[in-house]
Amino acid sequence: MFGYEFMREAFIASTFIAITAGIVGVFVVSRNMSFLSHTLSEIGFAGASFGILVGISPLAGMILFTLVSSIAVGSLSGESSRREASISAISSLFIGLGILFLSLSSESSSYATNILFGSIVGISAKEVNQLMILALFVILIFIIFYKPLSFDSFDHIGAQAAGLKTRLLSIAFLVTLALSVSIGAQIVGSLLVFVLLTLPGATAKYIVHTVPKMIMVSVGLSLAGVWLGLYLAFVTNWPVTFFISSFEVIAYFLGLSYKNWKMSH
Repeated sequence: MFGYEFMREAFIASTFIAITAGIVGVFVVSRNMSFLSHTLSEIGFAGASFGILVGISPLAGMILFTLVSSIAVGSLSGESSRREASISAISSLFIGLGILFLSLSSESSSYATNILFGSIVGISAKEVNQLMILALFVILIFIIFYKPLSFDSFDHIGAQAAGLKTRLLSIAFLVTLALSVSIGAQIVGSLLVFVLLTLPGATAKYIVHTVPKMIMVSVGLSLAGVWLGLYLAFVTNWPVTFFISSFEVIAYFLGLSYKNWKMSH
């Protein structure tokens, strides 16, 4: 399997994607932003389609759209019901825009398939380097903001009382989330990138109870999912997205069952 260059590139890219998604996912779950990660994936679809239309890379278009959208979300009212209503309203708009941009472009329908479902086995060395740089940037941000971000994510009221700049932390997190959506979409596509950004983190929350352990479990589940998915996709020639999403869903329900078992004993 590793005798093929495209598989080596796919494993390198998926490793960095999984590490990034695993770390960010813990904070997505703790900050109750699973819904937003799903919406940003739809916005990313529009961004990638726009990139194809204007002649830039789909990744660049996805980053542009998700970054602007995430910052805009951070500027909305802190009232969660109003924020979620606004996000829901613009979600459908961006799906429509994505379809419009693709229809106006001269590219074939295979581009739409790649955007929606990922194209990790067709990733180039240049694209792998781009993903590695973006992933390392996201990880660096989390290293810098780890302590205050953890405090704000798991005890928002306490963080405010302690005088932390919670709004700035929120914007910083939204930027990393936007980048993570753009990075993760390269392997599972914009349609299911939220799977990597929510399920491993949610599963980890059922199994362990400290932030470092949650991050370790979440990253481990993300890595296991993408590595196993790539291997099974290579062996069966079935879509890698199917295997990754199936693994993470099974792991989630096992984690939930474990939590229920612990509570009953």
